[in-house]
Amino acid sequence: MLDLFIAAFATLFVVIDPPGCAPIFASLTAGATPQHRRAMAIRSSIVAGLILLAFAIFGEAFLRALGISLDAFRIAGGIMLFLIALEMVFEKRQERRETRAEDVKAQPAHDDISIFPMGIPMIAGPGSIASAMLLMSRGHGLAEDLAVLAALVLVLLLTLLALLLAGPLMRLLGYRLEAMITRVLGVILAALAVQFVIDGIRASLT
Repeated sequence: MLDLFIAAFATLFVVIDPPGCAPIFASLTAGATPQHRRAMAIRSSIVAGLILLAFAIFGEAFLRALGISLDAFRIAGGIMLFLIALEMVFEKRQERRETRAEDVKAQPAHDDISIFPMGIPMIAGPGSIASAMLLMSRGHGLAEDLAVLAALVLVLLLTLLALLLAGPLMRLLGYRLEAMITRVLGVILAALAVQFVIDGIRASLT
């Protein structure tokens, strides 16, 4: 159970990327009051958390209703996570996030960014949703399911903390250190993604 918790925490932390969300949030809330900024950080984390928890708990039943096997989802999800990992290694993911943030800032009204783009898709995006569902499918029994959910809640709390401390965090890390961390996490995510694909192929052939 501890191994699953660690694997789930590492996967979700890499995919959601709390340190990477901090500069985007800081940029989008540059003109907001501290109270409004704090409220948006809390709201975006809650919205993303509800979405991820819903897919984690009910995702398998949803796949069955669509006639999609877990093995097929493991393979598809692993491929998608591998592509995200490549973007992280070559620093394309952060560029895409920054471009989306600039598009939002360019719109006439962007006072509240808690639901879009922070809650969805910055935190609860396709990668994190797929990861939550894939990790829950690896659990066998209530204890292991709770371990995955605990890892998800912990990552969401760290994300909320990163948003609340976005300014000081960016001054502490700096661009170069953040880029280095992102690349290292991308390599780890690539290995985890390949493992998901291997598990899916192995299970489908047995």
